[in-house]
Amino acid sequence: MGNEFINDIDKVIQKFDHQLNEEELEKIHKLRNDLHEMQQKNIVKINHSVMEVIIAKHLIHSGFSVNLEYLLNGISCDIYAKKGLGSLIVEVETGFVPPDHALDPITYLKARITSKITRYSAFANKFVLASTPYYIMQIPSSLTKPPRFRTDEEISYMKSLCDLYYSNPPVSIEEIRNSRLHSIYIVDVDNVGVTELEVNEYIGRTALWAF
Repeated sequence: MGNEFINDIDKVIQKFDHQLNEEELEKIHKLRNDLHEMQQKNIVKINHSVMEVIIAKHLIHSGFSVNLEYLLNGISCDIYAKKGLGSLIVEVETGFVPPDHALDPITYLKARITSKITRYSAFANKFVLASTPYYIMQIPSSLTKPPRFRTDEEISYMKSLCDLYYSNPPVSIEEIRNSRLHSIYIVDVDNVGVTELEVNEYIGRTALWAF
């Protein structure tokens, strides 16, 4: 299983290694080795890791330093990147629903998205959600607008939504009130590419299919 994991990661890197200079490629290979170590400890899964590597390539090529599965205030974020004085967090969403939530997948996924935005966005200058073209993320409409425009009713709803599944620790009212989602990355795994969208542009593109 471990060999299959790293072989797949290497195949992905081979698709884009010609786009990177020697220094950038060295950084990618360090992340590749980090993922391999984490996979051997059963910390990461291949679908998720492939997306992380493609996003890391995109960020490194744009001048960022990148860490994967980075620990922040006791919780681990998927990607933490820095460029100069600026910082960026990317959370990767594959749309996976555990068997325990087979009867409430939409509510569960909406709560997971809400929890990620509210928990992580305070720790960086920019917070991004990343997903594939074939998965529509269930993003609450109140998180697509600036914090000052959120109503107490919207904040209360998001608090109750997160509390259904995430109570250790619980998401706070202040985290919800001040959270920001800055943009969306669409990750094309087949062609190892990343497209950045404004949040409202993403919502507009998926509105016909979203619930």
